[in-house]
Amino acid sequence: MTTIYAGCDLTYSVTKPTSFLFNIAAARTRHQTIIEETLQLNPNIQCEASRLGKEAIQVHRLTVEPCDLRLQYFATVHLSPEIYDTSGIIETDYSQLPNEVLTYLNPSRYCESDRLTHFALSTFGNTEPGYLRVTAICDWINNNLHYQPGSSGESTSACDVLVQREGVCRDYAHLAIALCRALCIPARYISGYAVDLQPPDFHGFFEAYLGFRWYLFDATRMAPVEGFVRIGTGRDAADASFATIIGEATLTSMAVWAEQTEPNQTLNHFVLPSAVSTTN
Repeated sequence: MTTIYAGCDLTYSVTKPTSFLFNIAAARTRHQTIIEETLQLNPNIQCEASRLGKEAIQVHRLTVEPCDLRLQYFATVHLSPEIYDTSGIIETDYSQLPNEVLTYLNPSRYCESDRLTHFALSTFGNTEPGYLRVTAICDWINNNLHYQPGSSGESTSACDVLVQREGVCRDYAHLAIALCRALCIPARYISGYAVDLQPPDFHGFFEAYLGFRWYLFDATRMAPVEGFVRIGTGRDAADASFATIIGEATLTSMAVWAEQTEPNQTLNHFVLPSAVSTTN
């Protein structure tokens, strides 16, 4: 079992009444146990916690008047990842896929798998099906894309990334998801905190459905999957954005962290990381 201390510190300049939907809380899963967590808001505003969608993503919803809003989230999480032999992990025939995973075969806003079928088949059609084929997709993306912060925006899709050959973590994940779906492998986007990620930030991974279960991958190869703290799950990043804002608000500073700790340490043993200004 691995213990991770994760969280974020976000500050917004709010210039008119604005509603926020934050997706920054660690998820509760069979392999991820929340030992301790806290959410702090300044000013002290009423916040509604709830769960959204079939994946039961935990979100926090609030509405504020003009102010400087600061949100701090802290969590201590125990991870118990499975160890498995990847050589024997096969793809699941379409006729045997559970109904609940079929939606992850469809094209979505950022993952236009229907437009990438020819490329996927010509590039990976002869690769051994299963875990090795998904790994080959990640290898190709990692070798052929340049990780470049600021190179993509809110409208950048998997097809855009394939053409421009650069992007950030969400773009790497979107392209991998689209290629998997084009090969009839269900795939979905996962957002979260990642140990050893440099620079620290929210990170985008993806999962592929193989052999009747989901397996986690990171096409950027920038962080170990065994140190990943899951936040949200969705068809693509549109379903798992860390903040949805209706109104007028500017993110002025942000700090995100995830570090491995000793199991008996608690939130009070940590110093809040310095926030990084986003105004420059």
